[in-house]
Amino acid sequence: MNSSQSTLFVKNLKKTIGKKDIIKNITFELKQGEVFGFLGPNGAGKTTTIRMLVGLIKPTSGMISICGYNLEGDFSNAIKNLGCIVENPELYPYLSGWENLQQFARMVPEINEYRIHEVIAQVGLQNRIHDLVKTYSLGMRQRLGIAQALLGKPKVLILDEPTNGLDPVGIREMREFIRMLAEKDQISILISSHLLSEIQLMCDRVAIISKGEIIKIDSVAHILAEQERVSWKLHPLAEGRRILSEETTILSEQDGLLITLYDEQRLSFINERLVREGVKVSGIQTKLPTLEDLFIELTGGETID
Repeated sequence: MNSSQSTLFVKNLKKTIGKKDIIKNITFELKQGEVFGFLGPNGAGKTTTIRMLVGLIKPTSGMISICGYNLEGDFSNAIKNLGCIVENPELYPYLSGWENLQQFARMVPEINEYRIHEVIAQVGLQNRIHDLVKTYSLGMRQRLGIAQALLGKPKVLILDEPTNGLDPVGIREMREFIRMLAEKDQISILISSHLLSEIQLMCDRVAIISKGEIIKIDSVAHILAEQERVSWKLHPLAEGRRILSEETTILSEQDGLLITLYDEQRLSFINERLVREGVKVSGIQTKLPTLEDLFIELTGGETID
């Protein structure tokens, strides 16, 4: 992140349908030039939240501010600063990429041909922009959709599953492109995704939402660092498991290894007790978890969207 300036601020956002609270007083913000991951299990409220952020549905209560403009009280100025792709970009397949952008530009005041050329260069479609969209790869369609979202020079860009359906090369290119938009153009980007490994590589910070509540917001690096763990290779395993369970929390068992949280103060003491009570310690290794490991632990094993 290159600035501490807030571009999107969400406070105590709530959505009730009937008697059921779908979203429960969630609060978070985006900084200028950061990529922010928004993760939630199936039915957690992630899509409902995004739809409120882009003005497709109205919150029951709470506040959404985009670049200082209240979305409810000053919708026009707030939405001018927001670009989004919710689910898949809507494009006209039998028009060229250029003709698609011309159509969308008519909906946005003060968009001229020069600006269309700018966004085409920004997304790297100069060589194919006059081809029919039906001949585009999925990755090219995603780029054209993002070009459409960028036409009005938004300060905040919301992308729902931007790597969905892409092959590994396309995923890498999309990741690099999103990072470039944030770092070079200082756009704040909120991304929802089910590819946790990609979120780990792409995002500065993440928010994890479960059952309508945000249960964790932090930088990816800090979340992983504070959850460092230890892998124990012990024999006999059953006796080692008993001792470890008395001394610390066993997070999981993987391929005959016991995984516990890292505690520098107690590591040597636990090792000494294991040896003293006849357990052979043939391996101790500290390691950082993956975001996927933490996601499963934090949400109680719920699956991602």
